[in-house]
Amino acid sequence: MRKMLSSGVCTSTIQLPGKVAVVTGANTGIGKETAKELARRGARVYLACRDVQKGELVAREIQMMTGNQQVLVRKLDLADTKSIRAFAKRFLEEEKHLHILINNAGVMMCPYSKTADGFEMHMGVNHLGHFLLTHLLLEKLKESAPSRVVNVSSLAHHLGRIHFHNLQGEKFYQSGLAYCHSKLANILFTQELARRLKASGSGVTVYSVHPGTVNSELVRHSALMRWIWWIFSFFIKTPQQGAQTSLYCALTEGLEVLSGNHFSDCHVAWVSAQARNETVARRLWDVSCDLLGIPVDWLMMAAGPKRSLK
Repeated sequence: MRKMLSSGVCTSTIQLPGKVAVVTGANTGIGKETAKELARRGARVYLACRDVQKGELVAREIQMMTGNQQVLVRKLDLADTKSIRAFAKRFLEEEKHLHILINNAGVMMCPYSKTADGFEMHMGVNHLGHFLLTHLLLEKLKESAPSRVVNVSSLAHHLGRIHFHNLQGEKFYQSGLAYCHSKLANILFTQELARRLKASGSGVTVYSVHPGTVNSELVRHSALMRWIWWIFSFFIKTPQQGAQTSLYCALTEGLEVLSGNHFSDCHVAWVSAQARNETVARRLWDVSCDLLGIPVDWLMMAAGPKRSLK
Protein backbone atom coordinates (compact mmCIF):
# COMPACT_ATOMS: atom_id res chain seq x y z
CA MET A 1 0.00 0.00 0.00
CA ARG A 2 2.76 2.46 0.92
CA LYS A 3 4.49 1.81 -2.40
CA MET A 4 1.27 2.56 -4.25
CA LEU A 5 0.65 5.78 -2.36
CA SER A 6 4.20 7.00 -2.80
CA SER A 7 4.56 6.16 -6.49
CA GLY A 8 6.29 8.47 -8.91
CA VAL A 9 10.03 8.51 -9.37
CA CYS A 10 12.15 10.87 -11.45
CA THR A 11 13.94 8.48 -13.80
CA SER A 12 15.88 11.12 -15.74
CA THR A 13 19.60 10.40 -15.90
CA ILE A 14 20.55 13.90 -17.03
CA GLN A 15 23.66 15.37 -15.42
CA LEU A 16 24.01 19.05 -14.56
CA PRO A 17 27.64 20.16 -14.72
CA GLY A 18 27.81 23.89 -15.41
CA LYS A 19 24.15 24.38 -14.49
CA VAL A 20 22.99 26.69 -11.70
CA ALA A 21 19.97 26.06 -9.48
CA VAL A 22 18.21 27.94 -6.68
CA VAL A 23 16.03 26.03 -4.21
CA THR A 24 14.03 27.97 -1.63
CA GLY A 25 13.46 26.38 1.76
CA ALA A 26 16.34 24.00 1.06
CA ASN A 27 17.47 23.52 4.64
CA THR A 28 14.84 20.88 5.42
CA GLY A 29 12.36 18.39 4.00
CA ILE A 30 11.57 18.29 0.29
CA GLY A 31 13.77 21.30 -0.45
CA LYS A 32 16.79 19.67 1.12
CA GLU A 33 16.27 16.45 -0.82
CA THR A 34 15.73 18.36 -4.06
CA ALA A 35 18.92 20.37 -3.55
CA LYS A 36 20.85 17.22 -2.66
CA GLU A 37 19.85 15.48 -5.89
CA LEU A 38 20.64 18.52 -8.03
CA ALA A 39 24.06 18.71 -6.36
CA ARG A 40 24.60 14.98 -6.90
CA ARG A 41 24.11 15.57 -10.61
CA GLY A 42 26.79 18.26 -10.62
CA ALA A 43 24.84 21.51 -10.46
CA ARG A 44 25.94 24.60 -8.58
CA VAL A 45 23.14 24.81 -6.02
CA TYR A 46 22.05 27.77 -3.92
CA LEU A 47 20.19 26.92 -0.73
CA ALA A 48 17.94 29.95 -0.24
CA CYS A 49 17.04 29.77 3.45
CA ARG A 50 15.67 31.94 6.24
CA ASP A 51 17.84 30.11 8.78
CA VAL A 52 21.37 30.52 7.42
CA GLN A 53 23.03 28.65 10.28
CA LYS A 54 20.88 25.59 9.69
CA GLY A 55 21.42 26.01 5.95
CA GLU A 56 25.20 25.89 6.39
CA LEU A 57 24.92 22.59 8.26
CA VAL A 58 22.78 21.16 5.45
CA ALA A 59 25.18 22.48 2.80
CA ARG A 60 28.10 20.71 4.46
CA GLU A 61 26.06 17.53 4.70
CA ILE A 62 25.20 17.70 0.99
CA GLN A 63 28.82 18.45 0.08
CA MET A 64 29.99 15.41 2.02
CA MET A 65 27.31 13.12 0.58
CA THR A 66 27.67 14.20 -3.05
CA GLY A 67 31.30 15.29 -3.29
CA ASN A 68 30.05 18.52 -4.87
CA GLN A 69 31.52 21.55 -3.11
CA GLN A 70 29.40 23.98 -5.14
CA VAL A 71 26.59 24.08 -2.60
CA LEU A 72 26.09 27.62 -1.34
CA VAL A 73 23.82 29.13 1.30
CA ARG A 74 22.18 32.52 0.97
CA LYS A 75 19.80 34.34 3.28
CA LEU A 76 16.22 34.51 1.99
CA ASP A 77 13.23 35.42 4.14
CA LEU A 78 10.14 35.18 1.94
CA ALA A 79 8.14 37.04 4.61
CA ASP A 80 10.13 40.22 3.88
CA THR A 81 10.36 41.76 0.42
CA LYS A 82 13.56 43.58 1.42
CA SER A 83 15.19 40.20 2.08
CA ILE A 84 13.92 38.85 -1.25
CA ARG A 85 15.32 41.83 -3.12
CA ALA A 86 18.66 41.58 -1.25
CA PHE A 87 18.93 37.89 -2.11
CA ALA A 88 18.20 38.54 -5.79
CA LYS A 89 20.63 41.47 -5.95
CA ARG A 90 23.48 39.42 -4.52
CA PHE A 91 22.69 36.41 -6.70
CA LEU A 92 22.59 38.50 -9.88
CA GLU A 93 25.92 40.09 -8.96
CA GLU A 94 27.70 36.78 -8.44
CA GLU A 95 26.11 34.48 -11.04
CA LYS A 96 25.99 34.72 -14.81
CA HIS A 97 23.36 32.02 -15.22
CA LEU A 98 20.27 30.46 -13.63
CA HIS A 99 18.87 27.30 -15.17
CA ILE A 100 16.56 25.93 -12.47
CA LEU A 101 14.45 27.83 -9.91
CA ILE A 102 12.58 25.65 -7.41
CA ASN A 103 10.05 27.73 -5.46
CA ASN A 104 9.73 25.17 -2.69
CA ALA A 105 9.58 27.03 0.64
CA GLY A 106 6.27 27.43 2.41
CA VAL A 107 4.34 27.82 5.62
CA MET A 108 1.29 25.81 6.66
CA MET A 109 -1.51 26.38 9.16
CA CYS A 110 0.11 29.34 10.91
CA PRO A 111 -1.81 31.30 13.53
CA TYR A 112 -2.94 34.57 11.98
CA SER A 113 0.06 36.81 11.40
CA LYS A 114 1.43 39.17 8.79
CA THR A 115 4.67 39.46 6.88
CA ALA A 116 7.00 42.43 7.21
CA ASP A 117 5.04 44.07 4.38
CA GLY A 118 1.61 43.47 5.90
CA PHE A 119 0.58 40.44 3.85
CA GLU A 120 -1.24 37.50 5.46
CA MET A 121 1.52 34.99 6.17
CA HIS A 122 0.40 32.11 3.92
CA MET A 123 -0.37 34.31 0.92
CA GLY A 124 2.67 36.46 1.58
CA VAL A 125 5.24 33.67 1.85
CA ASN A 126 3.78 30.91 -0.32
CA HIS A 127 2.57 33.09 -3.18
CA LEU A 128 3.69 36.73 -3.12
CA GLY A 129 7.23 36.00 -1.94
CA HIS A 130 7.85 33.53 -4.74
CA PHE A 131 6.04 35.78 -7.24
CA LEU A 132 8.51 38.58 -6.45
CA LEU A 133 11.53 36.27 -6.42
CA THR A 134 10.61 34.89 -9.85
CA HIS A 135 10.10 38.43 -11.14
CA LEU A 136 13.56 39.46 -9.95
CA LEU A 137 15.31 36.39 -11.39
CA LEU A 138 13.39 36.04 -14.64
CA GLU A 139 15.79 37.99 -16.83
CA LYS A 140 18.62 35.70 -15.69
CA LEU A 141 16.45 32.66 -16.44
CA LYS A 142 15.78 34.05 -19.91
CA GLU A 143 19.47 34.64 -20.54
CA SER A 144 20.19 31.05 -19.49
CA ALA A 145 17.39 29.42 -21.53
CA PRO A 146 16.32 26.72 -21.81
CA SER A 147 15.53 27.05 -18.12
CA ARG A 148 12.76 26.01 -15.77
CA VAL A 149 10.71 27.22 -12.80
CA VAL A 150 9.00 24.73 -10.49
CA ASN A 151 6.36 25.95 -8.04
CA VAL A 152 5.52 23.56 -5.20
CA SER A 153 1.75 23.62 -4.65
CA SER A 154 -0.51 20.99 -3.08
CA LEU A 155 -3.58 18.82 -3.55
CA ALA A 156 -5.03 21.15 -0.91
CA HIS A 157 -5.56 23.73 -3.66
CA HIS A 158 -8.88 21.97 -4.34
CA LEU A 159 -10.24 23.61 -1.17
CA GLY A 160 -8.78 26.98 -2.06
CA ARG A 161 -10.50 30.13 -3.27
CA ILE A 162 -9.09 33.54 -4.16
CA HIS A 163 -11.12 36.03 -2.14
CA PHE A 164 -9.90 39.30 -3.58
CA HIS A 165 -11.92 41.25 -0.99
CA ASN A 166 -10.16 39.33 1.81
CA LEU A 167 -6.77 38.46 0.38
CA GLN A 168 -5.00 39.36 3.64
CA GLY A 169 -7.46 37.46 5.84
CA GLU A 170 -8.52 40.55 7.78
CA LYS A 171 -12.27 39.97 7.41
CA PHE A 172 -12.22 36.24 8.16
CA TYR A 173 -9.42 33.74 8.69
CA GLN A 174 -8.97 30.01 9.12
CA SER A 175 -5.39 28.74 9.05
CA GLY A 176 -6.08 25.52 7.13
CA LEU A 177 -8.06 27.30 4.43
CA ALA A 178 -5.48 30.10 4.25
CA TYR A 179 -2.91 27.46 3.28
CA CYS A 180 -5.29 26.08 0.63
CA HIS A 181 -5.87 29.55 -0.83
CA SER A 182 -2.11 30.13 -1.14
CA LYS A 183 -1.61 26.77 -2.86
CA LEU A 184 -4.33 27.65 -5.37
CA ALA A 185 -2.49 30.91 -5.96
CA ASN A 186 0.66 28.91 -6.77
CA ILE A 187 -1.15 27.06 -9.56
CA LEU A 188 -2.82 30.17 -10.96
CA PHE A 189 0.56 31.95 -10.98
CA THR A 190 2.14 28.98 -12.75
CA GLN A 191 -0.49 28.96 -15.48
CA GLU A 192 -0.46 32.71 -16.06
CA LEU A 193 3.35 32.85 -16.03
CA ALA A 194 3.50 29.96 -18.52
CA ARG A 195 1.00 31.71 -20.80
CA ARG A 196 3.00 34.94 -20.80
CA LEU A 197 6.35 33.17 -21.21
CA LYS A 198 5.04 31.22 -24.19
CA ALA A 199 3.77 34.42 -25.80
CA SER A 200 7.21 36.01 -25.43
CA GLY A 201 9.10 32.98 -26.79
CA SER A 202 11.46 33.09 -23.85
CA GLY A 203 12.69 29.50 -23.61
CA VAL A 204 11.66 29.46 -19.94
CA THR A 205 9.07 26.90 -18.88
CA VAL A 206 7.18 26.60 -15.59
CA TYR A 207 5.39 23.81 -13.76
CA SER A 208 3.45 23.40 -10.50
CA VAL A 209 3.66 20.21 -8.45
CA HIS A 210 1.87 18.37 -5.67
CA PRO A 211 4.65 16.56 -3.80
CA GLY A 212 2.29 14.18 -2.01
CA THR A 213 1.57 13.96 1.69
CA VAL A 214 5.06 14.31 3.07
CA ASN A 215 6.52 14.00 6.56
CA SER A 216 8.04 17.47 6.89
CA GLU A 217 8.32 20.45 9.23
CA LEU A 218 5.39 22.18 7.51
CA VAL A 219 3.04 20.82 10.17
CA ARG A 220 5.04 22.33 13.04
CA HIS A 221 2.34 24.94 13.74
CA SER A 222 -0.44 22.39 14.30
CA ALA A 223 -0.45 19.82 17.11
CA LEU A 224 -3.50 18.19 15.48
CA MET A 225 -1.70 17.79 12.14
CA ARG A 226 1.39 16.38 13.85
CA TRP A 227 -0.82 13.81 15.58
CA ILE A 228 -2.56 12.89 12.30
CA TRP A 229 0.82 12.63 10.57
CA TRP A 230 1.98 10.23 13.30
CA ILE A 231 -1.18 8.08 13.11
CA PHE A 232 -0.96 7.75 9.32
CA SER A 233 2.84 7.71 9.09
CA PHE A 234 2.73 4.39 7.21
CA PHE A 235 1.04 6.14 4.28
CA ILE A 236 3.09 9.32 4.26
CA LYS A 237 5.96 9.93 1.89
CA THR A 238 9.49 10.58 3.00
CA PRO A 239 10.98 13.94 1.93
CA GLN A 240 13.07 12.06 -0.65
CA GLN A 241 9.93 10.56 -2.17
CA GLY A 242 8.21 13.93 -1.97
CA ALA A 243 11.01 15.59 -3.94
CA GLN A 244 10.58 13.31 -6.96
CA THR A 245 7.95 15.33 -8.80
CA SER A 246 9.87 18.59 -8.36
CA LEU A 247 12.94 16.83 -9.77
CA TYR A 248 10.89 15.33 -12.58
CA CYS A 249 9.68 18.76 -13.69
CA ALA A 250 13.13 20.30 -13.33
CA LEU A 251 15.04 17.60 -15.19
CA THR A 252 12.91 15.52 -17.57
CA GLU A 253 13.75 16.13 -21.20
CA GLY A 254 10.94 17.00 -23.60
CA LEU A 255 8.67 18.45 -20.91
CA GLU A 256 8.67 21.94 -22.44
CA VAL A 257 5.40 21.34 -24.33
CA LEU A 258 3.67 20.81 -20.97
CA SER A 259 4.67 24.17 -19.52
CA GLY A 260 1.95 25.51 -17.23
CA ASN A 261 0.68 22.08 -16.24
CA HIS A 262 0.29 20.69 -12.74
CA PHE A 263 2.06 17.44 -11.82
CA SER A 264 1.67 14.80 -9.14
CA ASP A 265 3.62 11.54 -8.83
CA CYS A 266 5.59 12.55 -11.93
CA HIS A 267 2.48 12.74 -14.12
CA VAL A 268 0.20 15.55 -15.28
CA ALA A 269 -2.52 15.94 -12.65
CA TRP A 270 -6.05 17.31 -12.63
CA VAL A 271 -6.65 20.67 -10.99
CA SER A 272 -9.79 22.23 -9.60
CA ALA A 273 -12.17 24.39 -11.61
CA GLN A 274 -10.92 27.41 -9.68
CA ALA A 275 -7.36 26.56 -10.74
CA ARG A 276 -8.44 26.55 -14.39
CA ASN A 277 -10.08 29.97 -14.24
CA GLU A 278 -8.02 32.22 -16.55
CA THR A 279 -9.90 35.34 -15.48
CA VAL A 280 -8.98 34.76 -11.84
CA ALA A 281 -5.39 33.96 -12.83
CA ARG A 282 -5.05 37.25 -14.74
CA ARG A 283 -6.64 39.27 -11.96
CA LEU A 284 -4.42 37.60 -9.32
CA TRP A 285 -1.39 38.50 -11.45
CA ASP A 286 -2.47 42.15 -11.60
CA VAL A 287 -3.30 42.32 -7.88
CA SER A 288 -0.02 40.64 -6.95
CA CYS A 289 1.92 43.16 -9.01
CA ASP A 290 0.04 46.01 -7.37
CA LEU A 291 0.72 44.68 -3.87
CA LEU A 292 4.42 44.23 -4.64
CA GLY A 293 4.80 47.54 -6.46
CA ILE A 294 5.95 46.06 -9.76
CA PRO A 295 4.60 46.69 -13.29
CA VAL A 296 1.86 44.29 -14.41
CA ASP A 297 3.71 43.82 -17.70
CA TRP A 298 7.06 43.04 -16.02
CA LEU A 299 7.48 39.84 -17.99
CA MET A 300 7.34 41.65 -21.32
CA MET A 301 9.66 44.34 -20.00
CA ALA A 302 12.20 41.62 -19.16
CA ALA A 303 11.79 39.98 -22.55
CA GLY A 304 15.02 39.09 -24.25
CA PRO A 305 15.83 37.65 -27.66
CA LYS A 306 13.94 34.50 -28.63
CA ARG A 307 16.00 31.38 -28.04
CA SER A 308 15.57 27.90 -29.40
CA LEU A 309 15.28 24.92 -27.04
CA LYS A 310 18.06 22.48 -27.70
